[in-house]
Amino acid sequence: MVRSQLIELLSQELEGLSPKDMELAVKLLQEQMIDALAHGGRIEIRGFGSFSLHYRRPKLARNPKTGAAVPLGERHVVHFKPGKELRELVDNDAPLVDNDDD
Repeated sequence: MVRSQLIELLSQELEGLSPKDMELAVKLLQEQMIDALAHGGRIEIRGFGSFSLHYRRPKLARNPKTGAAVPLGERHVVHFKPGKELRELVDNDAPLVDNDDD
């Protein structure tokens, strides 16, 4: 599901709000989540999961095409940990899907 599909689905579910209002709501939620993570915060959505930052030390990687060494600096990456409810739903109900979008 992409953002536009989410907005469309929410607009259909919540008939009192226009798609434009729903787009604004989704955009504001996304901005708040980005801001929280950018300032070192953690986001927890009960039943869904949590987002946090994980630190990656600097390391020396390799360019797979040339084999040349490429230094990678230290960085923080977003980490998602699914909640128990989401894990159980996915484990029990999710059909096997071919991720080939061609």
